Amino acid sequence: MSNTGHSTPHEAKPRIAKTMGKARIFSEALPFIKDFRGKTVVIKYGGSAMVDENLRSTFADDVAMLHYVGIKPVIVHGGGPHISRAMGQLGIEPVWHEGLRVTDRETIRVVQSTLAGEINPDIVRLINAHGAVATGVNGLDGNTFIARPKDERLGFVGEITAVNPGLILSLQSEGYVPVVAPLARGEDGNTYNLNADTAAGALAEALGALKVIYLTDVEGLYRDLGDKDSLIARIIVPDLHKLIQSGSASAGMVPKLRSCIAAVEGGVGRAHILDGRMQHALLLEVFTPEGIGTMITMEPVP
Repeated sequence: MSNTGHSTPHEAKPRIAKTMGKARIFSEALPFIKDFRGKTVVIKYGGSAMVDENLRSTFADDVAMLHYVGIKPVIVHGGGPHISRAMGQLGIEPVWHEGLRVTDRETIRVVQSTLAGEINPDIVRLINAHGAVATGVNGLDGNTFIARPKDERLGFVGEITAVNPGLILSLQSEGYVPVVAPLARGEDGNTYNLNADTAAGALAEALGALKVIYLTDVEGLYRDLGDKDSLIARIIVPDLHKLIQSGSASAGMVPKLRSCIAAVEGGVGRAHILDGRMQHALLLEVFTPEGIGTMITMEPVP
């Protein structure tokens, strides 16, 4: 023992300190696990997190962790780049109108086969390989999503008119993690492509989810697009309406923000926009008091 009152150096000390640090992390997470256990969290999966192998792996780890501590994750995925690549392989030139893909009859066949036949089973395989028990669903199954044409100029792009969550609830009760492709049965009997952000928000509302989380390729919502220091950590729905009306939000972010507003106004506790390029973004949001990204609520949260 030294005269400083501290014990002498030992080679095991760094390892013990690291282990104690891990224990503190679990201790901090415990209140959130207690509060969120048994609750549904809908996650919109897209952007870099879908294509970068390291991010894919940590995303699957995060989903498995949520599942094993008793939280009920539901994944709604996008697939725009995959669809564009599949169209290119078939010699189909993408056409866009006001930022949305014009989806004719030939294109909707590519969309359906890519979303339901390629992307969805790949995500299911990925999550299952990391320990959770996932199963694939598309919005046609169980009439989960019903839609009508959003705009005749867009062809088979749908606007959701009804959500039937029965199949998803049944899968959750059996212990599965549903992975949902954003397709819908049209009121006219046709198949429609849905905006994945909108589908995630609508499904979260129908399931009475505690949270809806959007993984994106930005840190969150900025008050000033040109100022990285203007990241908004928390915002309430009335202020978000004003921000959209002011034109401060980028055009690409607006549909996501509108889906956040609709979900929260429809009863979802909180909506979150997270940087999916950050490893373990989901765990950082769900299990830490600070959280990350931008949180949207109806009223201020202490």
